[in-house]
Amino acid sequence: MAPRSTGTSAGPKLYEERRLELGQSFQDGGEHYDRVRPGYPPDSADWFLPGGARDAADVGAGTGKFTALLVERGLNVSAVDPSTDMLTQLRRMYPQVVSLEGTAEATGLADSAFDVVSVAQAWHWCDPLAASTEIARILRPQGVIGLIWNQLDTSVPWVHRLSRIMHAGDVHKPDFRPVIGPEFAGLESHRTRWEDPVTPADILELVKSRSYYLRANDATRAKVMGNLQWYLSERLGHSEGEVIPLPYLTQSWRARKV
Repeated sequence: MAPRSTGTSAGPKLYEERRLELGQSFQDGGEHYDRVRPGYPPDSADWFLPGGARDAADVGAGTGKFTALLVERGLNVSAVDPSTDMLTQLRRMYPQVVSLEGTAEATGLADSAFDVVSVAQAWHWCDPLAASTEIARILRPQGVIGLIWNQLDTSVPWVHRLSRIMHAGDVHKPDFRPVIGPEFAGLESHRTRWEDPVTPADILELVKSRSYYLRANDATRAKVMGNLQWYLSERLGHSEGEVIPLPYLTQSWRARKV
């Protein structure tokens, strides 16, 4: 989401500080994040990749959840993330990927080097206009930017309540449209509904990988976990070790460099 003016000069500054504060919560815990976060459905990559693409940059790559799809499709991949801990996990899984610390606003990658740039589950941590300028710099003429989000499918009533208990930010909002800079045109979207098989214990661990939980104090964390255990076991009646299909909606966006 782009910063919004509040009518005072403090508004954008406060937004920027908040964005950086939340993003910082992901600096550590790469192994846990990689273990508990879901991957992405294959067509979220197939849909936005241009024909003949050879070179891809995955920006905000984290532990490589989306990088994996680019590697599987035979692309030459460079991965960028600000977290050393996250990149450590990525390098273990995908040693063939060129990886470096950086941000969407300052990738450290070469000019006009890529056919496609993906930003999965990370655009909301970026300054969208500065990131657009940087990504346009590293894309070749007519290159494509892809923005991808895994979102809990809150059109399913029990998932909607689950998301409220989890304080999940990654829920589907039908009217959402990402902000991109004037360097790109033709923004269009694609949706994929799918289910991730998880156990109640997996859901508890998933909560621990989210920014709300990571920045909360011990009392808040205990309250969240208590409410979640009650909801899963008593309200929904799930037993320990039971496999639960957790509904997701993956929304992909693409636009072409002008």
